[in-house]
Amino acid sequence: MNNEYGGAVMGGGSTTVFDAASARARHASRGAPAAGSAPVRALQRQLVDLASQRYRSNGRFAYHFARGKLGGDPMFIELLRLGAFSGQRGVGARFLDLGCGQAVLASWMVAARDLADEGRWPEGWPEPPRVATVRALELMPADVARGQAGFADEPRVQVEHADICQADFGQADVVTILDVIHYIPPAAQDGLLQRIRTALAPGGVLVMRVGDASGGWPYRLSRWADQAITLGRGHGWARLHCRPVADWSAALHALGFQVHAVPTPGGLPFANVLLIAHVPHSPAEGAA
Repeated sequence: MNNEYGGAVMGGGSTTVFDAASARARHASRGAPAAGSAPVRALQRQLVDLASQRYRSNGRFAYHFARGKLGGDPMFIELLRLGAFSGQRGVGARFLDLGCGQAVLASWMVAARDLADEGRWPEGWPEPPRVATVRALELMPADVARGQAGFADEPRVQVEHADICQADFGQADVVTILDVIHYIPPAAQDGLLQRIRTALAPGGVLVMRVGDASGGWPYRLSRWADQAITLGRGHGWARLHCRPVADWSAALHALGFQVHAVPTPGGLPFANVLLIAHVPHSPAEGAA
């Protein structure tokens, strides 16, 4: 079965590796602007302006962090270009963002939907999902405070102070955990993934970004960057518990996900990989 990421969807222990050339050809055939093109850069600037605006009144750090993160990390525009949350449209998706920081992903998704509703979405790109609710969970109190202040006037988004290893996840259509799970010890990682699977409805999607421990020197550079950021934000020296992408994929397959591995684009020298994992709508789909 083909999928929207440019490869074959395979259950039962196989992982689709994103085919960038096929994806570029597919987008071009639909008249969609290519990644890195002038229209995409213009769209990204609009989204950064919209998504960071809510943090302006929270102080210089919150505002400039949002602008820097959303504008400097190619993952955010790529999530939209790929349609990573495709199938979650309808009346609105329930998002659960684990380890959300100050909830910049929630702001990004709300901004994308606002642009689409105004008719300013690129032709040929997947439509961004309608956001019914976002539960954004974060352990660090300062980040929680910045997120809560930023979304004080947005009832769809709830930023909560919570330990994701213990919090009740409820039910969700989309779960995101980006650059977070490697801070959690291995045994707790497996328990967390099981709880995510339980929380997701049929047809739901989990999006993770992980460092690929088999990625050689780019992986070592990624670890150094994570440690430097953690120290710079006053959180001390963190122990990191990373795995090869193949091991992450195997753990997700064992829980019944269909998994697509997407290297993060943009020329950054890190071994970062998006894992887009779907819950089948039915047992028959999972076996296909």
